Amino acid sequence: MRGRRPEQGNGYGSGGKLMRVAVAHDWLTGMRGGERMLEVLLQMYPDAELFTLLHVPGTVSEFIEARPIHTSFINRMPRAAERYRYYLPLFPSAIERFNFDSFDLVLSISHCVTKGLRTPRDVPHVCCCCTPMRYIWDQYDAYFGPGRAGPVIRAVMPAVANRLQRWDVRTAARVTSFVAISRYIRDRIGRYYDRDAAVVYPPVDVDRFTPAGTREEFYLVVSALVPYKRIDLAVEAFNALGKRLIIVGEGPERGRLQARAGHNIEFAGWRSDDEVADLMSRCRAFIFPATEDFGITAVEAQAAGAPVIAHASGGALETVIGGDDSESRHSTGVFFKHHTVASLVEAVERFEQMSFDVVNLQANAQRFSTMTFQTGMRAQIDSVLASRV
Repeated sequence: MRGRRPEQGNGYGSGGKLMRVAVAHDWLTGMRGGERMLEVLLQMYPDAELFTLLHVPGTVSEFIEARPIHTSFINRMPRAAERYRYYLPLFPSAIERFNFDSFDLVLSISHCVTKGLRTPRDVPHVCCCCTPMRYIWDQYDAYFGPGRAGPVIRAVMPAVANRLQRWDVRTAARVTSFVAISRYIRDRIGRYYDRDAAVVYPPVDVDRFTPAGTREEFYLVVSALVPYKRIDLAVEAFNALGKRLIIVGEGPERGRLQARAGHNIEFAGWRSDDEVADLMSRCRAFIFPATEDFGITAVEAQAAGAPVIAHASGGALETVIGGDDSESRHSTGVFFKHHTVASLVEAVERFEQMSFDVVNLQANAQRFSTMTFQTGMRAQIDSVLASRV
């Protein structure tokens, strides 16, 4: 590996050598799971420079905002802050224009195009992959199917998606080492990119949650209101059940969902971390209807003592311990098998006949602590750096 002057260093490689580190992220427009992971990586490399397609000031934490942030030409496009997703066909070109010649290590957190950035041959790139681009692969219809997009977008997207798929597969070879956030994502990396990946679960700040003394008679959803989250299932199921449901979150689906919701369903909009933690500590159960890549909120709910009612797919199978009536003392939630209203309704009714031990819930959540993530990432990064010496 190329040496650097000490004043350029912001991390240590094998043998204690000072390094200059870059961290790349798709876009900075809100604090979700990927941004929480970004915070922890920046804590590990506090002098790292940050690269992103788009940064909307004030939408991420002060800790992230304090980094040197380099943005792409997407940041200067008309109405980029609100309409950046419309520039999706330009994202590959934008990410490829960043120059990493002066760095010793590049770390990326990718759910869109960041894994396709270019680095010099002797600069390793470790990609923490949240998912291959879901909207051009297995969840295309959830974003661009009938009722999800206008006729013009639906007409042009097949060609755009085909071009992005070819680019996505081709640029996987640019990554030195993939780290997947779950076994589910490791399998998707293998399927689409034909690459192996280590699994390091995302960091969850489990210690900031404290269960309330008693659970209250409401169920809770905390989610971005976008199609693949399947909040529509929760709305229709609780319309049928007539039970109180609080939905925390914002997104383009809010108007459509709110129009379908009964009076027992409350849309609470965006809430602070402390407010979300309080709701999780008091809710009867946490509803988790999507096929998620990992699902940080499901782990947070368990840390707060809330059992999880989850679809039996994706990351939930790795973060929630499901059980039936006879096993409920050892479980942390209930699974429903089908993405149907009837299946979710049945799971809620089954859940109400069960009891859960808060000690088991919190112990399960501890498996996904911030320290565990840091240890896992350091091991992967050290392995890559050692192989380059």
